[in-house]
Amino acid sequence: MNGFDLYQYMTTALITHPDCLEHITPPGHPEQVARLEYVLNALEGFDLQREKAPLVADDDILRVHPVAHLNALRDAAPTTGLISLDADTHMSPGSLDAAFRAAGACVKAVDLVMGGQVANAFCAVRPPGHHAEKETPMGFCLLGSIAIAAKYALDHHGLSRVAIVDFDVHHGNGTQDLLEEDARVLFASTHQMPLYPGTGYPHETGAHDNVLNAALPDGAGSAAFRKVMQDQVLPAVDRFSPELLLISAGFDAHKADPLAGLTLVEDDFDWVTRQLCDLADKHCGGRVVSTLEGGYDLDALAASVAAHVQVLKERGA
Repeated sequence: MNGFDLYQYMTTALITHPDCLEHITPPGHPEQVARLEYVLNALEGFDLQREKAPLVADDDILRVHPVAHLNALRDAAPTTGLISLDADTHMSPGSLDAAFRAAGACVKAVDLVMGGQVANAFCAVRPPGHHAEKETPMGFCLLGSIAIAAKYALDHHGLSRVAIVDFDVHHGNGTQDLLEEDARVLFASTHQMPLYPGTGYPHETGAHDNVLNAALPDGAGSAAFRKVMQDQVLPAVDRFSPELLLISAGFDAHKADPLAGLTLVEDDFDWVTRQLCDLADKHCGGRVVSTLEGGYDLDALAASVAAHVQVLKERGA
């Protein structure tokens, strides 16, 4: 039995940390503590390998962000109260550790999956990360967690090809900014357009034709989402033949979400997770690391995460 066969007999890791509940945002802010509370409650009864997220190492952050970005975050971090980095992005005294735990969870997930200790992993963390650019925290995000994990997998585990699929309703401009010049990474995103952050046009293809942006109009719905996945994203991942598949799992494309209008339902997240797991089975022994990005209707978020993790759990059983 080789290492790629073992995933059939392992489990799914759930990686989180109480520090991620200590990132406080202003009253009424959509990226609120309750998001993670609802997610964790939804997964309470799941048979998962539960792990605590470590603090990410500076060296791993510096694979994608310059030291100036790290220093600026540390300098900005308040000891009391809240500070605003922009109109959407805020820091409380617990925010920096929360962001370090979120990135650390993704790195730990890579180690667990690459080490054969689990079949796949879901990181239940906040703040999200896919909008954080090289030197610009934005869109609720401080550190590019999934990009940090991708570079870590490539450099630390010696991989040649890592694919990232981002189905958050907002374009992962930060992930693209951090990784578009690395030919070892495929970044594929479905997202609503026009919508924040205003990036993610189809002509944005990366330095090595390693970026795929599949934009969908407001109100596109399930059929259009599935079609663009089947016609563009899944074939691109298949051609790339990744050795590890990472997912930026945003659930704000749900029809109940207050920040967008793609009108997906839980079954769409079940479906896309199955499609991605099929590709991971084909190319990389089922090795999948998924991390929470957006999703701002609390009930829809909880139900969608449960659907997503249920598929991971089935594949990891």
